[in-house]
Amino acid sequence: MKLGALKCVPILAALFAGLSHRFLSQSSFVLSGDDETIRYDALPLKDPVARLQQRMERGETRLEYAAPGGYLLSVLKQLHVQPSSQTLVFSKTSFQFQHISRANPRALYFNDEVYIGWVQGGDVMEVSAVDPDRGAMFYSLDQRQTDKPRFVRRDECLQCHASPRTLGVPGHLVRSVYPDAEGLPLLQAGSFQTDHASPLRERWGGWYVTGTHGVLRHMGNNWVRDVGRPDQLDMETGANVTRLQDRVNLSRYARPDSDLIALMVLEHQTKLHNLLTRANWETRIALHQQDDMNRALGQPSNYWFDSTRRRIQHQVEELLKYLLFTDEVRLDAAVAGTSGFQDEFPKTGARDRRGRSLRDLDLKTRLFRYPCSFLIYSDAFAALPPAARDHLYLRLHEVLTGKDQSKEFAVLSRDDRTAILEILLDTKSGLPDYWKMSAESLNPRRPNPPNKTFTTPGS
Repeated sequence: MKLGALKCVPILAALFAGLSHRFLSQSSFVLSGDDETIRYDALPLKDPVARLQQRMERGETRLEYAAPGGYLLSVLKQLHVQPSSQTLVFSKTSFQFQHISRANPRALYFNDEVYIGWVQGGDVMEVSAVDPDRGAMFYSLDQRQTDKPRFVRRDECLQCHASPRTLGVPGHLVRSVYPDAEGLPLLQAGSFQTDHASPLRERWGGWYVTGTHGVLRHMGNNWVRDVGRPDQLDMETGANVTRLQDRVNLSRYARPDSDLIALMVLEHQTKLHNLLTRANWETRIALHQQDDMNRALGQPSNYWFDSTRRRIQHQVEELLKYLLFTDEVRLDAAVAGTSGFQDEFPKTGARDRRGRSLRDLDLKTRLFRYPCSFLIYSDAFAALPPAARDHLYLRLHEVLTGKDQSKEFAVLSRDDRTAILEILLDTKSGLPDYWKMSAESLNPRRPNPPNKTFTTPGS
């Protein structure tokens, strides 16, 4: 595939930024995406969209077309994405910008592995799915009705999207901008890349937001009235909005919401996906380079350089801190959504013998009741190379058992640490044996309740 001969099509530009065939790593070197260590374009692909396309080609399933959403509802169903995850963005930050406005926002939907963008009147549906080894994969689906709808891989657009915002790997991001009345982002005013560490006052510029949040304020549901002072948004008029019917004709959308809680979960998981991909890639690159050095220097193949250990451990430490929400901004008021997302989201979580899950929401002082990300159960986590995963398990165990009492993890209370440890011991397969032995010594009277079955997803 000759990239220069293809039109660059940014996929979900407000949400996604990706990898070009050359990306800049934190270690200040450039790696080809075609390198044998990563092989970003290699087949077969393992992401959910690729698997769905394979089932369609075998005749095992098909997409159904239904006006007015076209293939939208069928795609959501096939990829197990709940309509309640819908969020609406009106900033013109997609390649389909000509169709996007405050009256016609773009709808985004997601689950743990898939992100879907749909625009009324748009030519294509925009899709990104997480491949466990290679990160975000980008696709489009023609919205015209056809006998054989097909997801088309859009790697060519990634030549425009090599960005440190995604940590130099194929990834995702949520941006908050200062939009004008037409939805154009006033980039001279700056923008914010948001996640669970972002103050709410910097979030959701260019987005609609439905939900309640008390005295907290955000940039959503609003636009710049005075382009000479773009940062002077009237946050009061956009606060605690629970209905959008007076702003948008919602009859063509899957839901009449742009849910506050869905937005918060979306922000959290997009960066964590990037961190997982980054740790995966950096570990594989570091080990590959170490193998080259060992051969060049005549060292045994299992010889480890200190620089290799430091490089892998640095990535693991960044992943660990984000996994445990160590920099999460505190909520000074309770928050609630409108779509039912906050009720549906916890239902798919693995639960321990006491009925607790890492998908349980708090929404009073923080996003989750137990501050350890649900993506620890993801295929992307399981795909971490053993050198990274083993060290992550070690460091996580040190934190949860209280061996590590460093300032970075002081936000985790003793109750938090104990609850997370117990939940993982009951629900996470593949934990090292020392986890189980230490748990028995810490709490030898922790019996299994009779007739209790734990829900345990794969590692």
